Amino acid sequence: MTAVIRAVDVPAAVADDASTVVPAIAGASFRDAWRELLSLPSVRSVMADSLRGETGDGVVENAVAVIEGLGRAGVSAGLCYALTSQVFGIQWPLSASTRKPLEPYVDGLVDGSLILCHALTEETGGSDPLSMRTAATATDGGYRIDGRKAYVTAAPEADVILTFARTDEARHPFALSSFLIPADRAGVTRSDPFAKTALTAVPMGAIDFDGVAVTDADLVAAEGSGLAFLSSTTTWERALLMSYALGGMHATIERVVAWLRDREQFGRSLGANPLVASHVADLATIRYRVRTLVYDMARRIDAGDTPLSALSTDAAQVKISCAHDLLTFETTAAPLFGARSVIADSGYAMDTTSAIAASIYAGTNDLLRMSIARDLGLPVAN
Repeated sequence: MTAVIRAVDVPAAVADDASTVVPAIAGASFRDAWRELLSLPSVRSVMADSLRGETGDGVVENAVAVIEGLGRAGVSAGLCYALTSQVFGIQWPLSASTRKPLEPYVDGLVDGSLILCHALTEETGGSDPLSMRTAATATDGGYRIDGRKAYVTAAPEADVILTFARTDEARHPFALSSFLIPADRAGVTRSDPFAKTALTAVPMGAIDFDGVAVTDADLVAAEGSGLAFLSSTTTWERALLMSYALGGMHATIERVVAWLRDREQFGRSLGANPLVASHVADLATIRYRVRTLVYDMARRIDAGDTPLSALSTDAAQVKISCAHDLLTFETTAAPLFGARSVIADSGYAMDTTSAIAASIYAGTNDLLRMSIARDLGLPVAN
């Protein structure tokens, strides 16, 4: 377990170290950029911590701080998102499983030669997992998986796939099972990357399963426990997903302040205008709010005082709040840069499309609102 030295400003230290690899990452393929990212000792340490599946002693908080530092250094939001998703949405939940399904892949995951993906969503829906059509049909030696998963982050490059399939045709809490499958297994086909417009540094694609043979050894947990395991992965991800945006928000505020301080309008610094200055204060307040919520969730998970299952509603509220704040942040910052905010190579471009995507990933915000309302006692249906 990594011992966190609390006297050190982890995000600042990581940002300083990461600045050495940012030039190599810029313009690189996703896989090459991923390996450059994992060449950093701080990132490898986070990978190792997540693959042990343990919490406590500040390891989860440290992981958030490292991801924040990468964003401060200029690592793209897409690459930070990919790391956040893999560490919190896949590796920690899988490594906490008693079966330890990731153990054969640890070395490759730590050095960046292996990449994971979380394949849940289908063309017909993802917010309602019990409507999935991908099926794992029992055979003499295990199961045969058939179906298609769509909109899977990192799918075109993934080496190992966490996927979910129906092992019972009925619609009940024990109808789904979870599997961990090598992407090179016969019958698995990964699509080319989709031409997406948000978080473009990480690819997204589809995965087809055509008579893929799996055994009990490929099960993440017992047959029928897929929905329960999915609840674990989504709670982790919703609680800490917005870690990926923290460093970028910090870097944007630094650019805004430098720009407004030096830019002159009507014979004075643009930053001297009280209305302009108030917008900068708004940016700082938004960032403070998002950062406080995310770090609080990390500390609560580290503390272990509350079972993870009991944090699902809080995690949903954090995700909704932070996603909304990120979009407000981007739309507040953009006018401060003027036309440069919509010029890709200006150095001041704002990525509002990726901010919109934050309300979709890991469950749409409207879906999460329904879950929160039910938890409050309302008889609301999706």
